[in-house]
Amino acid sequence: MADPVPFKQRRHHMHEAGHEGMSGPEHDAMLVEQQKKFLWTHYTNILLGVWLMTTPVALGSLEPAVVWNDVLCGVLVVPLAVLALFRRAWAGWALCFLGIWLLFAPLVFWTTSAAVYLNDTVVGSLLIALSILIPGMPGMGWMPMPGPEIPPGWTYNPSSWLQRGPIIVLAFVGFFISRYLAAYQLGHISAAWDPFFGHSTEKVLTSDVSKAWPISDAGLGAVAYMLEALSGYMGDSRRWRTMPWMVLMFALLVVPLGATSIILVILQPLSIGLWCSLCLFAAAGMLVMVPLAVDEVIAMGQFMRQSLQEGRPFWRTFWMGGSVAGGGPDQPAPRFPEQNVAGWMPAMVWGLTVPWSLAVATVLGIWLMGAPAVLATEGLLADSEHVVGALVVTCTVIAWAEVTRSLRWLNVLFGIWLLTAPWLLSGSTATAIVHDMLIGAVLILISLPRGSIKEGYGGWNQYAV
Repeated sequence: MADPVPFKQRRHHMHEAGHEGMSGPEHDAMLVEQQKKFLWTHYTNILLGVWLMTTPVALGSLEPAVVWNDVLCGVLVVPLAVLALFRRAWAGWALCFLGIWLLFAPLVFWTTSAAVYLNDTVVGSLLIALSILIPGMPGMGWMPMPGPEIPPGWTYNPSSWLQRGPIIVLAFVGFFISRYLAAYQLGHISAAWDPFFGHSTEKVLTSDVSKAWPISDAGLGAVAYMLEALSGYMGDSRRWRTMPWMVLMFALLVVPLGATSIILVILQPLSIGLWCSLCLFAAAGMLVMVPLAVDEVIAMGQFMRQSLQEGRPFWRTFWMGGSVAGGGPDQPAPRFPEQNVAGWMPAMVWGLTVPWSLAVATVLGIWLMGAPAVLATEGLLADSEHVVGALVVTCTVIAWAEVTRSLRWLNVLFGIWLLTAPWLLSGSTATAIVHDMLIGAVLILISLPRGSIKEGYGGWNQYAV
C-alpha cells in the first residue's frame, strides 16, 4: 500500500524529529544522554590546549613563528573545547580544523626542531580524534539509525571494521615512512637509509622536483596518510549509508593520493634518473589501498542514488545519512566472517580477487618500469617504458577490486601503444622492438578474460565486464 504522505513532507531532520517514530523531545533527550558518555573528550581537549601553550619553550624551540603558532593554537583550543562541552557543534568542527592545521604547521614553518614536529603531530591527531572521531559528528554524536548493515544486493559489508582494517594499517605504514623521509628534508636527521639504491633516497629528497614544493613533499605525504588513517576510524559499520560525506572524503584521500604517488614514482627515473626505495614502498602501499577502499564508495553511491529515486533531499541525506529498504526476494545470501583469525583474514579482502591474467599484467608492468635499466634502452623509448609500466601497474592493481574490474581494458590501449612506440620513438634497437611488441601483444591478450567475480554488488555487477 502506498504511503499517503509524500516522503518530502516527512520530518527527517535530526534536530526536528530524530528518527522515524521518535518525537523531537525524545530525540533531544537521547542525544544528551549519548553525549554525556563522551564528556571526557572535551576535558581532554582543554588539557591539550594548555599543553600547547606551555610546551614550545619546554621543548627548546627558538623559532618565533613556531612558538607563537603553538601558543595561539593553545589559546584557541581551550575556549573552543569549553564551547563544545556545551554542545556548540561549530566548536567541535573548529577544533578538528585546528588539529589539521597543527599537522601542517611544522611543514609550513620548516621547523628545525624534531620535538616540535612530533608534538604538533601528536596533539593535532588527538584533537581530530577527540573532537570528531570518538564523540561523533558535532551536534549529532553516534545516534542509532535503524536499517540494514549490508547494502541491498551485496553479499558483504564494505564498511565493516575488517574491511577497513588493512586500509588503516597501510595508511599508518605510509605515515611512518613519509615522516622518516620528511625528517631528512627538515634536517632532523643527517642521512636517509635506502636498502637497495644506496644514497639515491637522499638525492631524490633533495632534487629539484622535491624542492619545487613550497613545503616538504614527504611531510605533505605524512599528513595525508595520517588524515587517511584517522578517517578510516570514523563511523560505524553502516557508514556507507549513515555517513556518505565521510565515505566520499575517505575516497578523495585514497584515490588522488594514490595517483599522486604513482606520478611521483614516474618522475623519479624521468626527471631525476634515480629510484627511492622507501618512496616505492609507500607508493605501493597507497596503490593497494585503492582497490580495498573503492567498494565502499560504490555502495555509498548506490545508496545516494536510491535515496534520490525515493524523493529524499540530496544534501540532507549526504550529510546525515538515512536508511534504505532491503534487497527483496532476490537478495543474495550475505557472508559473515567466522569468529576466529582464520575467518577474519579472508574477510579483510572480500571484493578483491587477483586472477592469473591480472597477476601477469602486474608483473609485466613492474618489468616495464625496470626494463630500460636491464636492457640498456635509451631515449624516448626508455621514458615510454617507464610511464607505460607505471600506468599498467596502477590500472591493473585497481582492477583487482571486482567493482572496478573493467579498468583492465585500459591495458589494451597500453598494449597497442607498446606495439607502435618502437617505430615512432628514438632509442629503438632490434632488441627493444621485439621486447616492446611482445609485451604489448601479451598485455592485450591477457586483458580479454575478466576473471571470476565472487561477490554480489546489487546492480553494479553489470558494470564489472
